Amino acid sequence: MSDREPPRRRVPGPARGSRPVAQRRPGPGGRPVRRPTARPVPPQVIRLGSPRPRLRMVGLALTLVLIAFVVRLLQVQAVDASTYAAKAEQNRYVGQVLAAERGEITDRAGIALASSEDAYDITADPTMFARKQLKIGDGPEQAAALLAPILGQEQSDLVAKLRPKNPDTRYTKLASRQTPQVWKQIKDLKSALATKARTDSATVNVLAGVFSVPSSKRVYPNGDLAAGILGWVNAEGKGGGGVEQQLNATLAGKDGKIRYAQSGGRQVPTAGSTETPAVPGSDVELTIDRDIQWAAQNAITEQVRASKADRGYVIVQDTRTGEILAMANSPGFDPNDLSKADSSAMGNAALQDAYEPGSTAKVMSMAAVLEENVATPLTRVTVPNRLHRGDRLFQDDIDHPTWYLTLNGVLAKSSNIGTILATGQLGKTQAQANQVLYSYLRKFGIGSPTGLGFPGETKGILAPPATWSTSQQYTIPFGQGVSVNALQAASVYSTIANGGVRVEPTLIRGTQGPDGRFIPATAPQKTRVISQKTAKTLARMLESVVDDEEGTGTKARIPGYRVAGKTGTANRVDPATGKYRGYTSSFAGFAPADKPRVTVYCAIQNATTGSYFGGQICGPVFKQVMEFALKSLQVPPTGAKAANLPVSFAP
Repeated sequence: MSDREPPRRRVPGPARGSRPVAQRRPGPGGRPVRRPTARPVPPQVIRLGSPRPRLRMVGLALTLVLIAFVVRLLQVQAVDASTYAAKAEQNRYVGQVLAAERGEITDRAGIALASSEDAYDITADPTMFARKQLKIGDGPEQAAALLAPILGQEQSDLVAKLRPKNPDTRYTKLASRQTPQVWKQIKDLKSALATKARTDSATVNVLAGVFSVPSSKRVYPNGDLAAGILGWVNAEGKGGGGVEQQLNATLAGKDGKIRYAQSGGRQVPTAGSTETPAVPGSDVELTIDRDIQWAAQNAITEQVRASKADRGYVIVQDTRTGEILAMANSPGFDPNDLSKADSSAMGNAALQDAYEPGSTAKVMSMAAVLEENVATPLTRVTVPNRLHRGDRLFQDDIDHPTWYLTLNGVLAKSSNIGTILATGQLGKTQAQANQVLYSYLRKFGIGSPTGLGFPGETKGILAPPATWSTSQQYTIPFGQGVSVNALQAASVYSTIANGGVRVEPTLIRGTQGPDGRFIPATAPQKTRVISQKTAKTLARMLESVVDDEEGTGTKARIPGYRVAGKTGTANRVDPATGKYRGYTSSFAGFAPADKPRVTVYCAIQNATTGSYFGGQICGPVFKQVMEFALKSLQVPPTGAKAANLPVSFAP
């Protein structure tokens, strides 16, 4: 054999992709060696976690949410049900006041002096002007600009109402008691905006939140006639003066209420409503006669204007019943338009002014003298030109030689000195005389309320006699140093005309409720002041003031009628300074003198043109008003002649 090894035989390897052939281990009986083979990589699989934990968590969360809802539901429907129901009702339902119709004020014949007519309160829902509602920021300003000229208000005031501090405010009143014409203007403008907004997306109906509530407006068909008696109604619908204020509860009635569901500012008809009807006020019938009131007001207005006086008043009273037939003031005011009224003329000066009456008060002094039997109408009184009493020197209104007068003449010529001398006989001392005179003044109603209960009425001033100064002891008998109102002064003469019985003055005849039933006023109180004999004697003496040529009241004569009256001219206390300035001129009387039916009292304050004597400027007013009243009441002349008592005597 050669030294070379025989060539090795190449064993072919396994084909690609086939399994490798195992080699045998060396050695006998060796097993073939397995060669590692590359196993194929299986595809990667994503394994999901178990869903049970997640389901448990979701279930727990839902359970907690449901528990929260259940708890809240229980709170809303059970625990706080009433609270939320109330809030829901408040937001859904709105309420409005139904204004009661105010009762009429009529004269004694049922003629309306004050009545009510249909009107509207203009209201708004401020939430309907908000930006989120109108989609604009200046809704209140635009609405106010449209409403201001119609309502006659400032634009800024309306803006403040339409944009209140509380944004949840659902109701505001823009204007009260507007006429139907005003509401029609607003309604037409509101409708025009709504129509345009439907076709023009750029247009916003800024008046959509403006509404109306039926109301009523007070009107006075006769203008300024009896305004001082009637008064007026203020912006809140309450009486602001006069009978309107005095009997406000009777006239006003009782407001009602309506409550209804609303949506978008409109009533939901199908949601139902609750309503408490308003109860109308009662009508009030006055004792005033409209025609006589007109005559009195016309007469005093003309004289105040002609005299350039501060003011004047006339009272007309039925002597038998105490009923006031007229109470006129000048200047006056028109309660239909208070914007033009003078505040100083808006009261009832005939009841609110306290002033010294002057010589018209002498009739009370004479009543005391006659009733106490210290003198008669024929008692002779020597009247010097001057009389010294206390620390003063007294005189009459004119210089004169010594007068030789009867007591009747003292009254007819209105002598201050004669009155001082006569009343000095009422007591053994001046203090006693003062006490007697004071008692009669009180019985005539001086220093006491008249009984009308009228707003602002004065009871006058009458000091107790123990406090009278030295001068007052002698001035009070002739009407200075004591103060009255016009009705008190008129009531004195009505007492004499009524046979000495004072009938408390009345202004209200009765009321008529919504049921139509008339309820008469309480009968006035009656008080005997002097005897019938004294009253009749005084009436005869008062005739001398008018009929006798020496009397001071000749301008008050009325052809065909016997007239009893008295003039007055008193120093006047200026209310502004508290000092004497000017005069109070007056005339008081009744007719027919022998069968009295009517009392008329006239007073004029501070006449600055022409005469200031009461007989000269108030006598004609008395005559004009008395003539009209006698004719209006169809009072016939008595036909009897006057007594013609003597005025003077020969010494």
